[in-house]
Amino acid sequence: MLQKVLIANRGEIALRITRACKALGIKTVGVYSVADQNLMHLRFVDEAVCIGAAASTDSYLNIPALLTAAELTGADAIHPGYGFLSENAEFAEAVENAGFIFIGPRPEHIRLMGNKVSAIHAMKKAGVPTVPGSSRAVTPNNALAEAKNIGFPLIVKAASGGGGRGMRIVERVDTLLESVQSAQRDAELWFGDDTVYMERFLQKPRHVEVQILADGAGKAIHLYDRDCSLQRRHQKVLEEAPAPDLPESARQDILAACVHACELMQYRGAGTFEFLFEDGQFFFIEMNTRVQVEHPVTECITGVDIIEQQLRIAAGLGLTLNQEDIVVRGHAIECRINAEDPHTFMPSPGQVSLYHAAGGAGIRMDSHLYSGYQIPSYYDSLIGKLIAHGKDRSTAIARLRQALDETLIVGIKTNIPLHRDLILTDAKFCQQAMDIHYLEKTLLKKIEKTDEKKSA
Repeated sequence: MLQKVLIANRGEIALRITRACKALGIKTVGVYSVADQNLMHLRFVDEAVCIGAAASTDSYLNIPALLTAAELTGADAIHPGYGFLSENAEFAEAVENAGFIFIGPRPEHIRLMGNKVSAIHAMKKAGVPTVPGSSRAVTPNNALAEAKNIGFPLIVKAASGGGGRGMRIVERVDTLLESVQSAQRDAELWFGDDTVYMERFLQKPRHVEVQILADGAGKAIHLYDRDCSLQRRHQKVLEEAPAPDLPESARQDILAACVHACELMQYRGAGTFEFLFEDGQFFFIEMNTRVQVEHPVTECITGVDIIEQQLRIAAGLGLTLNQEDIVVRGHAIECRINAEDPHTFMPSPGQVSLYHAAGGAGIRMDSHLYSGYQIPSYYDSLIGKLIAHGKDRSTAIARLRQALDETLIVGIKTNIPLHRDLILTDAKFCQQAMDIHYLEKTLLKKIEKTDEKKSA
């Protein structure tokens, strides 16, 4: 087993990793910026090291500082969490070259899946269905030829992108070249790589993903699927598992295809395949080579601790779970709780004067909040994840409504009203899964219309 793990992250995921390490008897090292001295997990780690100034580039993205902290504390492994350097192949290489264990995939797999073009090629080779799209990087010179093969509407995407940045929807040929050039500029600005590609633009797809675990030696299993279709500006707001209303034959085919792809690659650790699902068909969009924000809903329905499995695999203990061990029990839904205005979505940093987490049967709150905590303005606004688990989807929804009512966060604004008063009161969502446009184009439009009437 690993002896000491440095947690190269902050917030709720840092606390989550700390707990998993403690459960396995692994010592922990917490790192923090000068703005993060009051983080909850720093109270529970065995050692804490300040790694730099408030800005992420000077601290959580500072590779030399992280490696120095690991060396000074005698850590033998580094867990990157999610975000920051979790999918940075150069960081994974630097960790391993320095003699530490990287708790995640091999650098070559991070690099392979980090580029959308190479990822699509790898998935096609493994027999995973992909969205019809360009067979190569798109430039102004070849854009027209590629577009003719794909058809309109289509979407131009940054090959190294994520979070919706560097994307352009193109409905007509006369706007194609302009869209490709602007997407290239955005891709260079955001990711330092101006490579873009094109795909068919699906009209009303759902976002469905498959969670996998693999030992790096050719054994892999899946932990079933999740639906993450409720999104705003391509950012997930609510997630649930298993994905509702999937044809069972299509579900089993895509689960098997993901496992097969991991076996072929000899993938190591936790990973997630993301798909668009429309008209009974799955289309691969990307693979996340890390643990995800929404991993708790999968843990609730399978009983598998994904972080613990990451640690065991990294320690060389392999994958003791077999596919027949993984059984779905009930349904789970997660609300992302953000420190932001629920109407304008502007960040709302500041001091939490009172915090009370909801409880009761089937309720889990993953958060680093506490009364008196000062939320800094330098980082992502995610402050917690409220998860409800029940025997079925309707039970999980009912428990989640009550849990949102019971959750008290005073002193800052949060998006709890968005979840409690809009999403979980919507009859259509409560009856069935909706497409990726539903939150923005239907539910949030209701608020806009109401606000317009009030101001009129």
